[in-house]
Amino acid sequence: MKTRYLLSAVLLACGVAQAQETFPGRSITMIVPFPPGGVADVTGRPTAAALEKVLKQPVAVTNRPGAGGAVGNAAVANAKPDGYTVLMALSSISVIPEADKLFNRKPAYTLDQFAPVALISADPVILVVHPSLPVKTVKEVIALARKQPGELSFSSSGVYGALHMPMEMFLHAAKLKMRHVPTTGGGPAITQLLGGHVTMTAGGPAAITSHVKAGKLRPIVTWGAERHPNYKEVPTFKEQGMDIVYYIWAGMFVPVATPEPVIKVLRDAVRQAVTDPDFKSQMAKVNSPVNYLDAPDFAKYLDADAKRLAAVVQVVGKVGN
Repeated sequence: MKTRYLLSAVLLACGVAQAQETFPGRSITMIVPFPPGGVADVTGRPTAAALEKVLKQPVAVTNRPGAGGAVGNAAVANAKPDGYTVLMALSSISVIPEADKLFNRKPAYTLDQFAPVALISADPVILVVHPSLPVKTVKEVIALARKQPGELSFSSSGVYGALHMPMEMFLHAAKLKMRHVPTTGGGPAITQLLGGHVTMTAGGPAAITSHVKAGKLRPIVTWGAERHPNYKEVPTFKEQGMDIVYYIWAGMFVPVATPEPVIKVLRDAVRQAVTDPDFKSQMAKVNSPVNYLDAPDFAKYLDADAKRLAAVVQVVGKVGN
């Protein structure tokens, strides 16, 4: 009997080793839980292209938008934990379960269903307005909003999403009322603003830069702890006397039960991918500096950020559309 168990253990160990050696043996799907054009998509696509070079297998980006990112996040949380389905998530991954708790809803997923692979980028969001809005400073935005309570509007990536939370932080701090227009992602949120359907939004540098350069959006203020290196003319909220800081980050995850040897392959691949010249060039084009963290450090970063954002959810409270 002991011999049989020993043989089984040896065969199992050999199977794990073989899986590690052969992974990946086919294409990988990277789920982006938002439509094209937002931070997750703009970060995910060059990351996928760089990973293909390292892993020698296709990495196909699939957009799965819905419910502020919850649909795509849940799809990966419940995917087969074999490394062939990965997630490029935003900071909202930790906010959505907290919002579900607030409303006593069954969560679409929980944060402990994911294993972090790597942090790719972390940028402060920037308040941008439609050029037709007669404001150039945050003080002018506040004055106009108080003069026209409820008339100014902002778009977001979804209720409690990565772009909704910073706007609620701003409105709460300034005691303002604006009309919220949620969409399915950062790309559609910007489209709403470009079309003049709303007056402002909070956008990540990677998603807004081309429109700012074209004069189609006007940057007003940033949620960063300090000024963004590529938006040095844009002041921080802290400089304006408002103690609010918010960063939108993009990071890669897999289902938590994914074998550690497989996760290690992915970690090593991302470590190499972020140094790829083409990847760095693509990120530079959208003014999004790479802020790479390997899994252990990313896990610590995620834990601290999740606790901070959970506190923000409690402060903001129940909000609707």
